This record gives sequence, structure tokens and C-alpha cells, in this order.
Amino acid sequence: MASSSNDNDLALALRLADLAGAAIRPMFRGQWSEERKADRSYVTEADRAAEAVMRKLIEAEFPRDGIIGEEYGTRNEGAGRQWVLDPIDGTTSFIAGRPIFGTLIALLQDGWPVLGIIDQPISRERWVGRIGQPTLFNGKPAVTRPLKDLAEAVLGTTSPHAFTNEEADAFMSVAKSVAERKIVYGGDCYNYGLVASGHIDIVIEAGLKLHDYAALVPVVEGAGGMMADWQGNPLDAGSDGTVIALGDPARLEDVLEAMG
Repeated sequence: MASSSNDNDLALALRLADLAGAAIRPMFRGQWSEERKADRSYVTEADRAAEAVMRKLIEAEFPRDGIIGEEYGTRNEGAGRQWVLDPIDGTTSFIAGRPIFGTLIALLQDGWPVLGIIDQPISRERWVGRIGQPTLFNGKPAVTRPLKDLAEAVLGTTSPHAFTNEEADAFMSVAKSVAERKIVYGGDCYNYGLVASGHIDIVIEAGLKLHDYAALVPVVEGAGGMMADWQGNPLDAGSDGTVIALGDPARLEDVLEAMG
């Protein structure tokens, strides 16, 4: 497993989040262009502007590092250190004027996430996670909450439409085990910040790409939680895109059993 990222990496990541937020805020609930990509997902002018300013700074400060970005692809493929950028995770929420999207910034060392930021630039909420360090929410420690029984859980996912039929069945099997009316839809990366801060207990998703989940791992785990795929394995650059986030790691076997 990779070692903890150093203070220079953290300082750069914080500057990246600041730059992305400055690019996004003027366009929120304002005027911007949008189009559909080949995978039928939407991209806006704000997505591209935010990623462009982040890439420019990384290239200037750490030119040998790799960059994996949602909008502009990969640079220095094969580098041991790779910055993974999702300028707006939750573009649909941005388009709809809902401030529950986020900018995701991760640093991978040999394929393992060692630093992650979830930044909500409108509400100015920021979660920062580093391997071996406690997660901070706006500068103060974030802590997940214990969960004795799935029946008491708050369960989240972004959209049931993101699941295949088989995946939807697995999610609904867990949903039937949790407290009635404690299932939240929508939120993308924001839900994982809420796991780190002890408000949501479980998030289950599938079909995620590396830029969707890399930053989430240090944030959730640094707050005392756990991130895994649907087989219970740790997440890295080679994971299959299925994700379980748990505020209380002791409930992993319960969730896996409920999923069937």
C-alpha cells in the first residue's frame, strides 16, 4: 500500500479545489453551454473550465505526474503518481441548479488513492482525506457514526436508473432491510461526504469510473468508514466500478449478505 501523501501534495490539492470552485461559481444558475458526450452523459462549459484550470496547475507544479481527467483524458499514462480529476461530479445537479454536486480531486500512488478531496463550491463545504490522517470537514475532524443494525440505517444512492436490473435487485434487497423512509436519492459525491460526517450510513452504487470514486476512498476511510466493491474488496485503480461506502465497517458482511 502506498505511503501517505506529503504536505506539498495537500497544498496543491487545496489550490486545485479553489481554482475549480472559482471557475464553477460564476456559471451556477447562470449562463453556460452544454452538450452530450458519446456515453450520453452531459458535459457543461463549467465542467471543462474547471478541469482545464486544474490540469494547467498540475502540469506547471508536477510535470512528471500523470493526470486522469473526466473531460480531457489522460496525461503521462503509467506515471507512479496520478492526479484523478472530476471537475463536476453530479453534472445533472449542476444543470438543475441543485448545490449537491462536487469537485473530486484524488492523488493515486501506484494505483492506490492516498489523498482525496470532495469540494462543494456553492455551499463552501470541503472534505479532505489523506491516508493515515483523520478526514477534515472545513478544517475540523469528520467522524462517521456507528450502526448497530441495518434496520436503523440511512441508505443513499444517486439514481436507481444507473443500475442494471440485476444490480437494482441487489440494491433493493438492502433497501428492504433499512428503516422505512430513510432512503435518499441523488447526491453523487456529496452523499459520501455525508457518510464521512456521520449523516448517511450506507451508499451503494455501480457503474462508477475511477474519477467518480478515487477521491472518496481517503475521505470516507479517514473518517472511520470503509469503501469496498460489491465483493468486499478495497478500491483501487483496477476496481470494477461497484461501490459500497459504510460509515461503520462492522456492517459490511450484513450488507453483502443482504445483497445476496
